[in-house]
Amino acid sequence: MIYVSRKEHFNAAHRLYNSNWSAEKNREVFGPCANPYYHGHNFELIVTVKGNPDPETGFVIDLKVLGDIIKTEVVDKVDHRNLNIDVDFMQGKMASCEIFVVEIWKLLEPALKQIAPAARLHYIKLIETPKNFVEYYGEGVSSEA
Repeated sequence: MIYVSRKEHFNAAHRLYNSNWSAEKNREVFGPCANPYYHGHNFELIVTVKGNPDPETGFVIDLKVLGDIIKTEVVDKVDHRNLNIDVDFMQGKMASCEIFVVEIWKLLEPALKQIAPAARLHYIKLIETPKNFVEYYGEGVSSEA
């Protein structure tokens, strides 16, 4: 089994805020991430797929094709957008990186199966800051709000 990865970049804003809580509790739990005017990040998204190389091309997946899938399914929908307001697949959900990465998986997995059936989505790493990132392997997480 071979694992290949593609890294993409996008900018997005979000706010961590639980509407069932008071403003004070939101500030206590989320700190400056609860800012009512939102805050932004320069995200990096690393998508890893796995499979066996095609004997004719030597590829598990053409990395240009993987980049196109990521751009169409994710980057074009979130780049320079507010995750809480502008992104349809995040509506009604907490805009934490943990929830965000699960929603990204839900977009990429079916698109990958359709375009490159021999490759399987293995892992997504979403880097929010140089110190903070999340990793997801598609394992039974519900992101219902």
